Amino acid sequence: MFVVGLTGGIASGKSTVSEILQENGATLINGDVVGHEAQQEGTDSWKDIIKEWGEDLIDPETRGIDRTKLGPIVFSDPANLQRLNEIMWPRMYSMMYEQLQKLEKDGVKVVILEAALLIEAEWTPLVNEVWVTVVDEASAVERLNSRNGLDEEQALARIRSQLSNEERSEHGHVILDTNCTLDEVKEKTRDLWNTRIEGKV
Repeated sequence: MFVVGLTGGIASGKSTVSEILQENGATLINGDVVGHEAQQEGTDSWKDIIKEWGEDLIDPETRGIDRTKLGPIVFSDPANLQRLNEIMWPRMYSMMYEQLQKLEKDGVKVVILEAALLIEAEWTPLVNEVWVTVVDEASAVERLNSRNGLDEEQALARIRSQLSNEERSEHGHVILDTNCTLDEVKEKTRDLWNTRIEGKV
């Protein structure tokens, strides 16, 4: 089984690239989804987050963690962000490892592990190659404004709380610049599939 770790900053085109790879036959493990699962009611992460920041963070409908309340707490204070990472990252690693083991047993040939924090969280041992999507800061701000309704200050806070393109790229086997049209991104991604994946599975 061949596992691509797909990472990149917020609004750098990871999801678009991931969708194209899935169209070619890859199976997806999405780090955001794993993170949501790790914060469901009753999990160890859920208990630790409530213990740390209080029961106000419980979503009254789902009983999981309300990310819209947790976000401002952790993005405005590096110490809070570090504490959340200590709670989440090791558990998410274990969950993703178990999913990969199951997929391999099921005979899956190609897996995309899409995770913005692949490098920071030291999840790279789970993958065979690291692919990094990059986009310039101005374009990322524009995408976050139209997609998430964030103003420039909010967008920059999210972008700058993560690794820079340069820091991520040091770890990448493939650097995929998405500062182009959707058709061009599709073409670049399909070329990568043909040259880097097809012959390995």
